[in-house]
Amino acid sequence: MSFISKLMDMVSSFSTHCAMDLGTANTLIYLKGEGIVLNEPSVVALERDTGRIIAVGREAKEYIGKTPPHISAIRPLKDGVIADFDVAKAMIKYFLNMVKETRKISKPKMVVCVPSGITQVEKKAVVDACFQVGIRDIHLLEEPMAAAIGAQLPIELPRGNMVCDIGGGTTEVAIISLSANAYSESLRVAGDEMDEAIVRHLQKKYQVAVGVNAAERIKMQVGSAYPGAASGSMNVVGKDLVNGIPKTIAVTADDVREAIEEPVEAIIDAVKRALEKLPPELVSDLKDSGMVLTGGGALLKGLDKRISERTSLEVHVPEDPLICVVMGSGRALEEIQRYKKVFIN
Repeated sequence: MSFISKLMDMVSSFSTHCAMDLGTANTLIYLKGEGIVLNEPSVVALERDTGRIIAVGREAKEYIGKTPPHISAIRPLKDGVIADFDVAKAMIKYFLNMVKETRKISKPKMVVCVPSGITQVEKKAVVDACFQVGIRDIHLLEEPMAAAIGAQLPIELPRGNMVCDIGGGTTEVAIISLSANAYSESLRVAGDEMDEAIVRHLQKKYQVAVGVNAAERIKMQVGSAYPGAASGSMNVVGKDLVNGIPKTIAVTADDVREAIEEPVEAIIDAVKRALEKLPPELVSDLKDSGMVLTGGGALLKGLDKRISERTSLEVHVPEDPLICVVMGSGRALEEIQRYKKVFIN
């Protein structure tokens, strides 16, 4: 080995490579050899006039719906892709700096997860944002592929592996065989759409307005996709739309199930479309292996049972479905030669 090659290897050994799940709702970062080192909401609070960043992540999420006119709380990603380039770039840089504070990271190689339906323009926005914050080598990985790797599915084998990853902005449905997608669909209906549906339902039924953060808490506490999967009620304070004063209502599990019926049906229809378009051999594989449900949406009570009833497939939910995508991208990073076929060119 030449002196130059040895020097390059030494430099590389001091670099810490990482994987990032740049999600609509949350951003997670995985460091090679360490695991998940950051999990923060994808939210930035900034001054409107100057663009100065005031808060990022969990602190910024608390600003949503509560800011004065001169401050904006922005989610720079919409439907899984960058909607506000400058704010997204600032957010990525902030999160990487958080990780760098206690570690030596020099121009890392990064695996970044993106929706399977990403366009060339959207892909370029992700790559450009990463380049501008100092990433020297970027590998893009589709979210359902990362989720399948994170769920430890045997994606290299000539057999069907089905994954449904329900995030904040997108639902990714894919059937993977021989390290490639036999079928994939990126549906821009997911957790955020459920939250907005809850807001609309409470306005219509109770004439009370609540914020999206409150709707998310309602969904997590008493939300379900199957009758009987959740029970009880949750007291929520909102704004009475008739007279503008605060009003407390008891939101029941039935209310939430009725509210989110449309987005839940859209997700189930996407799963059924995938099965309809597969060759018989792959469908036969799935009858034996079932499908894996990942992402935050997998935590919705009764969703696995409802999908199972509608598709006749056994539905598996990993122990921690929220981190499957970033764990899969981290595993692909750790074993980059093994998984080189799965990256997007």
